[in-house]
Amino acid sequence: MTQDQIILFALFGGVFALLLWGRWRYDLVAFAALMLGVSLGVVQTDAAFAGFGHPATIVVALVLVVSAGLVRSGAIYLITRTLIDNSRSLGAHIAIMGSVGGLLSGFMNNVAALALLMPVDIQTARKAGRAPGLSLMPLSFATILGGMATLIGTPPNIIIASIRGDATGEPFSMFDFAPVGGLTALAGLLFVALIGWRLIPNRADALKAVGDMSAYIAELTVPKGCKQIGKRLAELEEAAEQADVAILGLMRNGKRHYGAARNAHLQEHDVLVLEASPDALDEFRATLGLAFADKTREERLKAANEGLDLIEVVVPAEARIAGKSALSLGLSWRKQTVLMGISRKGRRITSQIRKTEVQAGDILLLLVPQGTGPEVTDWLGCLPLADRGLAVTQDSKTWLAIGLFVAAVAAASLGLLYLPIALGGVVVAYILFKILPLSELYDHINWPVVVLLGSMIPLGAALENSGGTELLAGALLNITQTMPPWAILTVLMIVTMTLSDVLNNTATTIVAAPVGIEMARALEVSPDPFLMAVAVAASSAFLTPIGHKNNTLILGPGGYRFADYWRMGLPLEIIVVVVSIPLILIFWPL
Repeated sequence: MTQDQIILFALFGGVFALLLWGRWRYDLVAFAALMLGVSLGVVQTDAAFAGFGHPATIVVALVLVVSAGLVRSGAIYLITRTLIDNSRSLGAHIAIMGSVGGLLSGFMNNVAALALLMPVDIQTARKAGRAPGLSLMPLSFATILGGMATLIGTPPNIIIASIRGDATGEPFSMFDFAPVGGLTALAGLLFVALIGWRLIPNRADALKAVGDMSAYIAELTVPKGCKQIGKRLAELEEAAEQADVAILGLMRNGKRHYGAARNAHLQEHDVLVLEASPDALDEFRATLGLAFADKTREERLKAANEGLDLIEVVVPAEARIAGKSALSLGLSWRKQTVLMGISRKGRRITSQIRKTEVQAGDILLLLVPQGTGPEVTDWLGCLPLADRGLAVTQDSKTWLAIGLFVAAVAAASLGLLYLPIALGGVVVAYILFKILPLSELYDHINWPVVVLLGSMIPLGAALENSGGTELLAGALLNITQTMPPWAILTVLMIVTMTLSDVLNNTATTIVAAPVGIEMARALEVSPDPFLMAVAVAASSAFLTPIGHKNNTLILGPGGYRFADYWRMGLPLEIIVVVVSIPLILIFWPL
């Protein structure tokens, strides 16, 4: 093993370890590794930023913008509004939502597809009187599966196509993934709709509580002149019970008091720590004459606006507020918004709400100036848990948006236009026809993913140029040397799946795809079946809430525990392997 190989393996090992740890965001980890690689001389200086201009990076960014345009035009909402009906049985609802989600994910980023459908699914569950957790995981898995079917459905497919282009001179086209990815997705969707959802733990009370937003940890204060001053905290329990509010404790002078606090006499400026739904919280506050935890900010909000709105949002991993507190982000003075409560399944909030570091999957209760909910939600990078209706703001241009997108896909599929050029043309057209406001153009690009791709691609190329991927391929071939070709593909898929379940699927693909090509060269067979195996496996992250962004997004709203993903995810991954291996050998023979 050469010195360059040792350094590169150490860099990748460090990246994977830090991604598993999760303390720092993946884009910072990848970019730091790239800078270190350049400093150590294993990545050439003139190639350091080549990844940011790589076709895979450009296509990922363009797909996100096009997806936003389709949503903004009302094209996607038209489908969901037409097909969703809360009167259907749970199985029928999951089958229809899963089909819609899978279809949308084939032509727009699968994270964007879930972001669009999740509020619809939660609203449908509320109207039907069932827990959102029973249908959110099937929806998440369906959107992940649907992305396997086309080139633009998921970043791993885009990366695989580019790597194939570098290796053979011809990248995969738009629908080359459909025979394997599409049929595998169909099999997975059938399992999810017919059997998979039945494996989700039916914690009816707990999940319903999450679905109804009753798991907030919130704070109210005792204002000056309040009639409750001098009363024991225990005397408020009757009113709390009537309002369906749980009193968790008392905070005085910045310190929390539990247990003995029941006998404490309330003083001015005391803070009550509560667990309640938005409606119950407001009823309890009004009944007892309590105030919001930050009276000054509340008064500022009321003075500047006709009123206040309470909104509920879920926090994705890449949200502006993820990893920060409301105080450190400056939420109150930047957006005149007060964080009222945090819902975090299975964990208690142990510090002041505004000083609590927000995590991916949290549900936030926000007090915002009336009518500014959508703006605040977008600025935070969060997703609403109620349908905002933004998708119909340009509904007069719905068919124009669809027509432009279909024309671009057709042109790219027929080889008339290079895919990045075709998608770039759609973006320009969306701006010219005012389907998507110019001011919002860059807001819809997931910059952490762009930085991750731009950083990892040069590192992956350096590993391949140094012979590192050849070493990895040789190690896998030594393990599988007596096995038939289908077994070798199976091992490659299982290894890739395992990595994708705990790491970002983009990082997994950048490492696993060149290894697959080297294995094919060593066996003197076509690299295509190995690349297809990596593409399907990298997108099959169903075992954990951290393997795919969609799984993280549903963690809080669905009220799931870490182990819940295994119940439906493990048999689904087995089905993916069993179905895709024969399909790969049929459509992409060795």
